[in-house]
Amino acid sequence: MQDLNFPKFSFRFKSSENKISIFDSIRKKFVVLQPEEWVRQHCLLYLMQVKGVPKSLINVEKELIVNALKKRYDIVVYNPSGTIHLIVECKAPHITISQDTFDQIARYNMVLNADYLMVTNGLNHYYCQMDFKTERYMFLKDIPNYKL
Repeated sequence: MQDLNFPKFSFRFKSSENKISIFDSIRKKFVVLQPEEWVRQHCLLYLMQVKGVPKSLINVEKELIVNALKKRYDIVVYNPSGTIHLIVECKAPHITISQDTFDQIARYNMVLNADYLMVTNGLNHYYCQMDFKTERYMFLKDIPNYKL
């Protein structure tokens, strides 16, 4: 897998049936290593090891209903109160981050009401803070470190 624009992290891998899998410490299982999964696993370790997010407040690849359609978010970080702190949308490194990507995460946020949004393809990262009064997101240089 290609190098990404994240710190260097250690991962657990296994090979079976000619497929390489990577261990997801949130889902507590090995998942097939695809380019998007490579980005997602880097992002999870970034959130936990760099931003200080407790593992217990992270959820990965869960279903939500948006405009009567079933969708799946990549990563959600909760506040201790149960409200959502951050939604992360991960794309494979060869996928260009576009307005469509921001529209996608904004649609998810209409349901989830997160304070922050992050969009990444592993090479480029975009961070936003929601302004619910004006129904806009403001771009940030980074998301703040997590505080309990």
